[in-house]
Amino acid sequence: MYKTKINLGFTLIELLMVVAIIALIASVVLTALGNSRNSASDASAKANLGAVRSQSELFFSNNNLSFLPAGGSTFSIATCPAYNASGTNMLSKDKIIADAIAEAVKQNKNGSSCYNSWTAWAVAVGLKSNANTSWCVDSGGASKLVSSAPATAINNSTFACN
Repeated sequence: MYKTKINLGFTLIELLMVVAIIALIASVVLTALGNSRNSASDASAKANLGAVRSQSELFFSNNNLSFLPAGGSTFSIATCPAYNASGTNMLSKDKIIADAIAEAVKQNKNGSSCYNSWTAWAVAVGLKSNANTSWCVDSGGASKLVSSAPATAINNSTFACN
């Protein structure tokens, strides 16, 4: 009679291969999850800036066809202001607009840039998926991706999205 050797376990090589395959799959899944989160933050910013556009139309109608409140003053291109009930521009005086901008900035954390005068306004927020891009909306109806940081997403002479 012959004795046969029974192998009751895995070799070290087999175990290392299984661990390597699991690590590879985990890295692919975690990368995809991170990209999905960035895309969700970007979508949230775009939705919030859409709310700014809608609310600015109401503000314009309710303020004698002006994008500034009575006695208001131009807000030159700068980081967007926070809500202030006695604000001198639409972006800070209107709570819905100020809150929508604040939420878009909070979601993406890549900065903002705003402009507001009697006749025009523009808002740009940096996107999370690419720090060198912004989503910009303006009083001319633009709602678009701009290939620059928020600080340069608004044109200095037309005060519209670049």
